[in-house]
Amino acid sequence: MTTNDNNNANMRIVWRLIAVVVFMGAAAWAAVPFYRWFCQVTGFAGTTQIATQQSDRVLDQTIRVRFDANVMPDLDWSFRPMQHEMTVRLGENVMAYYEAVNNSDQTLIGRSTYNVSPSDAGYYFEKIDCFCFTEQELAPGERIEMPLNFFVNPDMLDNRDASHIRDITLSYTFFRMDTQKSARAETGAPASTALN
Repeated sequence: MTTNDNNNANMRIVWRLIAVVVFMGAAAWAAVPFYRWFCQVTGFAGTTQIATQQSDRVLDQTIRVRFDANVMPDLDWSFRPMQHEMTVRLGENVMAYYEAVNNSDQTLIGRSTYNVSPSDAGYYFEKIDCFCFTEQELAPGERIEMPLNFFVNPDMLDNRDASHIRDITLSYTFFRMDTQKSARAETGAPASTALN
């Protein structure tokens, strides 16, 4: 084997390794949006659904919905459900409220994540409107009531894995947006990008 053949073989190996690194980087970059899409489509891991309109049927069968609220330690807010639980009919459009209070002396922006348990109920828990769809900005000492408009899809009874569910817990966790964004909010400077 000549030196030229060795160089060509080495270059092929280098290009293959570069291709592997690029592929792995692209796969890592795509993993988060793909996982988010997968969860939204399937309700996997208790991910709730977004509805554009109310349910077209309401059943007499009821289900109990419990509400939970949490705040990450770096966000100086009080956050709580204004009702601890509700008994609702399947398909019934319902309004619930959460309360948030900024306990700090600065304007803070928060965003909530959410999930439903048991996770099989996530696919059937449909939100029409929710404070969790957008960021929430609270001035020092400000208190707000945040609405949640939802229904539990009656199709849940047709799923053998979910038809036995009689209690659902909806849990929200608020976390603080980055400090630069909070500083822009206090000074009135425009934000350069929005959170996805």
